[in-house]
Amino acid sequence: MEKQVNIFKALAEETRLRIVHLLINSKKELCCCELTDSLEESQYNVSRHLKILKQAGLVGERKEGRWVYSYAVPATDEFLKQLFAAINSLSDEILKRDKENLKARLQIRVDCKCVRGIQKTHLVGLRAVSK
Repeated sequence: MEKQVNIFKALAEETRLRIVHLLINSKKELCCCELTDSLEESQYNVSRHLKILKQAGLVGERKEGRWVYSYAVPATDEFLKQLFAAINSLSDEILKRDKENLKARLQIRVDCKCVRGIQKTHLVGLRAVSK
């Protein structure tokens, strides 16, 4: 039961829940800068939260050059399947905004990869394009 307690502790913080929601909902590997822009949070905070989520066993990562891509771990047991389904079903204005921001942010990928780093100043214009 210790694993489940650690998972719930990790998800008890709003930003971490938002990160997991984006990773589950997008079904993609996302780099820290894409999450930073989508959540409108600092890169330091997003990185710190990703580390906690990784330690809890909810998030994995893959390095490619200077980029680190994070993803929701595969839900291989019934507990994670149900937990991820519950998180994915959450509906809130903040989560909707996060998804819109991510959709706009993913439009500037090149060959399905993040290559530009943090683009916070460009998100407003990208949101207008993506609607």
